[in-house]
Amino acid sequence: MTTQSTRRDFVRDLGLTAAALPFVGNLPSLARADTAGRKQRLVIVFTPNGIVPSTFWPDETGDQFALKETLQPLEPFQDRLLVLRGVSNRVRGDGDSHMRGMSCLLTGIELFPGNIQGGSHTPAGWASGISIDQEIKDFLQSRPETRTRFGGLEFGVVVPNRADPWTRMVYAGPNKPVAPIDDPYQMLAKMYGRVQDRESLTSILDAVQEDLRTVRAALSTEDRQLLAEHESFVRQLEKDLQTDSSSPARPQPPELEAGVKNANDNMPLLSRLQIDLLVNGLRTDMARVATLQYTNSVGQARMRWIGIEENHHELSHEPDSNTKAQEQLTKINRWFCDQLAYLVRRLQETPEPGGAGSLLDNTLVVWTNELGKGNSHTLDNIPFVLVGSAPGFRMGRSVRYPNVPHNRLLLALAHAFEHRLVTFGKPELCSDGVLADLA
Repeated sequence: MTTQSTRRDFVRDLGLTAAALPFVGNLPSLARADTAGRKQRLVIVFTPNGIVPSTFWPDETGDQFALKETLQPLEPFQDRLLVLRGVSNRVRGDGDSHMRGMSCLLTGIELFPGNIQGGSHTPAGWASGISIDQEIKDFLQSRPETRTRFGGLEFGVVVPNRADPWTRMVYAGPNKPVAPIDDPYQMLAKMYGRVQDRESLTSILDAVQEDLRTVRAALSTEDRQLLAEHESFVRQLEKDLQTDSSSPARPQPPELEAGVKNANDNMPLLSRLQIDLLVNGLRTDMARVATLQYTNSVGQARMRWIGIEENHHELSHEPDSNTKAQEQLTKINRWFCDQLAYLVRRLQETPEPGGAGSLLDNTLVVWTNELGKGNSHTLDNIPFVLVGSAPGFRMGRSVRYPNVPHNRLLLALAHAFEHRLVTFGKPELCSDGVLADLA
């Protein structure tokens, strides 16, 4: 096999079915010669309702800083962190702060006029521009050397079954919201196909075993090992999706029926399944851009698994003087940070296929929120915590800015992928160019 062989040629020449492509399409020896080089990836993680500033932001700036309670799960990765304070959503216009906080978060541009009434006097519609993840995805898909099967994958965890500016942060263009897939069964079907229903899940692997036996003989030793690891991942995920409440190691409620329901109390298990799928999608080069959205703006999860019965959004409205509510909000955001730490750890422990280091060495993870603080609904000091690696970003630091537009950070993300945009979103908010002091 030569590096000049394309994936499609390889599948055709061996007489494989299209169902085998998700398993063999990632193998390094099947890549085109012009795909050699660093694979830069981007993952954006969203959690809602703001943070408790006193338990979130480091007091220090520079490379010597201590992590507060909320961010402590990331302590093993502190040398790979970039904590950005003072980056603000300066987009104004129609809609309330939750609406603009969510739908302008990655687009950096106003909402269209519309008839969706929020908590303000002015109703609004969808965002009037593309989101940065989709902009970068489209750029990578336009180049043969960076094109992948999907380009981008949009994951969700317990996102409400409705469509409005509070539930959508990803936009393919003006007035084109993209719904996250918050059901791991549906995401598995998208990535691999042949999934039936939850109660009678037909094994994807069983359907392609003959093809995989054929392809193994044509692979290098390294690629055979990679293929075996890929098969093992999919087999384990199939078992996890069919798990029941008898498994003591699973963080799920009692009396769980066969299959994992997309419900509030299953959020811990759904989070892990979605993160595992996301990491495998990057590892197999199905996509180099991904988003992971937990609930939605005005998210109303009840995190009973960490001892909190109250609604997250209602807690976020409590005044600072309510110390119990502040402690509970800190606990909620720390749980979200635990999920981020799990994602980062999975990236770090996953070797870069066909290259040196790990997936984390070639991935920038961005954790953000629609609000700076829930009870004030401020769009100032939006939390931006970056983990991993990307050109133009010097990690291991805490940086404080003087209320700069977040458009400039979105612009910097594009530049990390060699997409040299001059402006992104609202042009006036990019007048000072790419955000300084990142490198």
